[in-house]
Amino acid sequence: MVNRVYYLGLIIAFIMAFGSLWALLTDDLFKAIVVFGIVSLSSSVMFLLMQAPDVAITEAAIGSGITTALFIFTYKKLEDRKDER
Repeated sequence: MVNRVYYLGLIIAFIMAFGSLWALLTDDLFKAIVVFGIVSLSSSVMFLLMQAPDVAITEAAIGSGITTALFIFTYKKLEDRKDER
């Protein structure tokens, strides 16, 4: 019998693959940033499933938290600069 964690890992891997493709193929930069954050958060859950809680916490804090916030802040600055012209 296959473990339930295996199925959860497959679902999260599918979310990560689908999200990565969506972030690459979308024309809207803001949507790409949000999907990037979701993929990063999914990788954090994947690390937790692989019993690496220290890496999962680091990925959640830096990968999906700080990096996504920095990207959104930069996107907002670029939009403000574009509106000034």
